[in-house]
Amino acid sequence: MRRPGDPTKRPLKIFTLDPETSRVDGGIATIEVPWEPLEAGPSGRLFIVDPNDGDTALAGVDLDDPRILIRGGLDPSVIDRRFHQQMVYAVSARVYAQFQAALGRVIAWGFDSPAHPGRLLLRPHVEAFGADAAYEPEEGTVSFGYFPGPDTGAGRCPPKGRVYTCLSHDAIVHEMTHALLDGLRSRFTVPTSGDVPGFHEGFADLVAVFQHFTHRDVLVKEIARARGDLRDAQLLTGLADQLGLTTRGRPLRCAINTEKVRYRSEMEPHEMGSVLLSAVFAAFVRIYQRKTQRYVRLGVRPDASYLPYELVEILASQAEALAEQFLRLCIRAVDYCPPLDMQLGEYLRAMITADRELVPDDPWGYRDALIEAFAERGIYPDGVGQLSEDALSWSPPTRSIEPITALHFSNLRFAGDPSLPAGPNELIRQAESLWDFVTRRHVAEEFGLAPPGVDGVEPCTIESVRTANRVGPDGQVLFDLVAELTQRRKVLDPETGLESKIFGGATLIIGPEGEIRYAIVKHARSDARLARQLSYQRTSPWWTRAEGRYKMRGYAHRLAHEPDWRTSS
Repeated sequence: MRRPGDPTKRPLKIFTLDPETSRVDGGIATIEVPWEPLEAGPSGRLFIVDPNDGDTALAGVDLDDPRILIRGGLDPSVIDRRFHQQMVYAVSARVYAQFQAALGRVIAWGFDSPAHPGRLLLRPHVEAFGADAAYEPEEGTVSFGYFPGPDTGAGRCPPKGRVYTCLSHDAIVHEMTHALLDGLRSRFTVPTSGDVPGFHEGFADLVAVFQHFTHRDVLVKEIARARGDLRDAQLLTGLADQLGLTTRGRPLRCAINTEKVRYRSEMEPHEMGSVLLSAVFAAFVRIYQRKTQRYVRLGVRPDASYLPYELVEILASQAEALAEQFLRLCIRAVDYCPPLDMQLGEYLRAMITADRELVPDDPWGYRDALIEAFAERGIYPDGVGQLSEDALSWSPPTRSIEPITALHFSNLRFAGDPSLPAGPNELIRQAESLWDFVTRRHVAEEFGLAPPGVDGVEPCTIESVRTANRVGPDGQVLFDLVAELTQRRKVLDPETGLESKIFGGATLIIGPEGEIRYAIVKHARSDARLARQLSYQRTSPWWTRAEGRYKMRGYAHRLAHEPDWRTSS
């Protein structure tokens, strides 16, 4: 909690990409994270950094030490493990702040750990993880491994030099995004199809790539080197350069789809995520080209071998502002996603709807660029007759439904600030009011809910009711409530006789007067969804058979890191 007179920001030094990037290319920067009093670790309101390495007890960095505070944190260092602690805290705090700004609310974690309630445990040094880093919902932790580099060396890593995943900016952002997405949509960890883990991976990569554009020195250097063409800006488009270089000789992934890979439902999660990443980034590049072509025409001579410095600065400013817009759009769109069984095509619909809400006229054609890029990669949403904005946008309820008076903003009791979670009693009141409303017969049918007891259907559950506060480019403010409803149905697979559980439900966007603005529905009794899920469970490595039922082997985003994911059982 900030006290009167406290600063609003804390400057901290980081590696902008990883230790592979030189200082000349902008490899080191000072970023600002929200101010909060910190204990050694560092440990604050949202995060605890565990300084230990296995059984080896190490001292945690005290970022409130005046000698460190006045320097803007410790200088970046591969060998100083106190900087490693600073690095994971600084990048994690910044990503959390970006999500909070995009959604207009404090984001609750998706786990409930008695050991550190309400706080995510960051573990910079976990040797057992090797070249991996992972968010683990069971423990409420993000763990970063380290490993010896190749015998022959690779880049700036000498032979058998130690490589730390906690010094990879991309690895930290990627795993933090998994943790935040789990807090926003907890059932996105259940692999009901290949699209679910594919979306988790692709969304985390999207957030990581757009972070590159927030580091001004890297951005300016790469735009100058690529002569303004973002498709040739390798430091901006590649992900986890050092980790990839030391394990496979190239960046782990890239935002540019040079091989024109198209979506296939059987893709490995990272491969499918790369298709999503390339689609959104292709739309971003098209808008960047539209916005900057006038400057390029005026500032580039036909015989020039380089761009004028002033033009580079203009292009960097345009790319930086546009990347922030795309990042916020990608994050805001999660509120417009279904509560479960996520499909990549539905993310396109969520992005189109979220953008139309704040920018109805779309003068630069953001939405058209997204539609074109998704179509080029074969990502098509189900149940849409045309790839047009109006057809892709989610629709309000088809029948006239009365407002939920109990959820009118004048009847809500906020905890001082509407962005903060309401108190327990108020949350219970909101959930009960919503449950009373949606279980009415004519309302339940509209939201895809079935009467309990029919076809093994259980009563619906109110997963969450959250506020949303979005600010558009012209300063317009949009207030809503975002609610998740789920309903479980038990069925028997007719081919194997095993029990399976299929979930249905809906995401509701509720306006300030309690009106239902959008309902994003997944029917629990959908025969098509049931057939698709059962077919996937019979053959997918994410599922095993035990005790007469299909049982999930683990969380989708965690299993995606296993090298033998196709053959695990």
